[in-house]
Amino acid sequence: MASCLPCYCNSKATTSTPTVTRTRRKRSTLEALPLLQRFTITGSSQLLLKQIHAKIIRNNILHSNSNDDHDHLLLLKLLRLYTSFSNIDCANALFKQMEEPPTYAWNLMIRGHTINGTSSRQALVLYNLMVTRAIPPDKFTFPFTIKACASCEATHKGKEVHGLAIKAGFSKDIFLQHALMDFYFKCGEFDFGCKVFDKMRVRNVVSWTTMLTGLIRYGQLDSARRLFHRMPVRNVVSWSAMIDACVINGRPYAAFELFKKMQVEEGVKPNEFTLVSLLRACTALGSLKLGAWVHDYGVKNGFELGLYLGTALVDMYSKCGNLGEARRVFDKMENKSLATWNSMITSFGVHGCGREALVLFQRMREENVQPDAITFAGVLRACVQTKDVDEGLRCFRYMIEGCGIVPILEHYICMFQLWDHAKTLQRTS
Repeated sequence: MASCLPCYCNSKATTSTPTVTRTRRKRSTLEALPLLQRFTITGSSQLLLKQIHAKIIRNNILHSNSNDDHDHLLLLKLLRLYTSFSNIDCANALFKQMEEPPTYAWNLMIRGHTINGTSSRQALVLYNLMVTRAIPPDKFTFPFTIKACASCEATHKGKEVHGLAIKAGFSKDIFLQHALMDFYFKCGEFDFGCKVFDKMRVRNVVSWTTMLTGLIRYGQLDSARRLFHRMPVRNVVSWSAMIDACVINGRPYAAFELFKKMQVEEGVKPNEFTLVSLLRACTALGSLKLGAWVHDYGVKNGFELGLYLGTALVDMYSKCGNLGEARRVFDKMENKSLATWNSMITSFGVHGCGREALVLFQRMREENVQPDAITFAGVLRACVQTKDVDEGLRCFRYMIEGCGIVPILEHYICMFQLWDHAKTLQRTS
């Protein structure tokens, strides 16, 4: 696709007039726009986006201080794509090129920092800067900003943004109302979340489901069940939330009953999170047979072995006594999160395979996965099982000095057991 963008900047064409140059730039811009419009957000297409962007720069197509509408449109499309990829560095570079970014550009940057997960506070900094520069917000500005507040639990700031949204006349916007409900529930303001729901004149399935998850979050299972039955329409998210609530509240059999009703009575197909909740129910029941059935159901219905489903399968097989199947699932996973590595390392430790746990930890380090306190709890338990005092000391020192992790009680218990073993060896020798 990148090769489709022609190069109009010929270094030999030194006699071109300004008018000819502008015409060529405009033609190049018009060539680039359709390429960006056809983009789909996938992992492989980000490299292609960078290639097209590089060609735009080499061909001197884009001028951020130009008054040409096509230049502005091209810049905004690049910005939208980079923020959708969570490529904040490239997005920031583009944003800084704009002399007077429009509201749409500010919204993209606030949203990009929020969905990035690690820079929600920077999203709030951008929002504050937007307000101080008197950039008029629109109906998209406030939901994005409220989501940033929810992500970093900035309760006071969220209430302030809520107040400004009311003054600006956007309080009835349904997307803002959903964001506000989620924000208040996550920040411990249950009553405020309920008030937003009660004042909604129009509700859709997202409104009801957000309220449902709020009730479940605060342990109000009976109220959640009553609300669930009142819902005019229920989707897979609603059903999955109730199934998960049953598991959390120690009712794994009820979770499977809901799973059956979801498909038989309303014809709703499960998603990955539904199966993860069912696997947790199997773990609670200690039923390897039922867990294998859920696994088989996922395979037959085309579910990919993603991060969440794969990790849940590793955890279920391990806790239900089939370490071999847990390892097979682990090895089949193309992408592994820290939770996946922790689950497999801990599983080896629980089943008395301390040496395998240490080998896997070494492989984890070779793949540049940053361990956490849970990782080292499993690793130190493996050192205790293998009675490897020297390795335990090395791992404990690496945890503190190399990873900056403050030891917790479980770490100290393992180190005491290793120390006790070392003392025993000294006495016997």
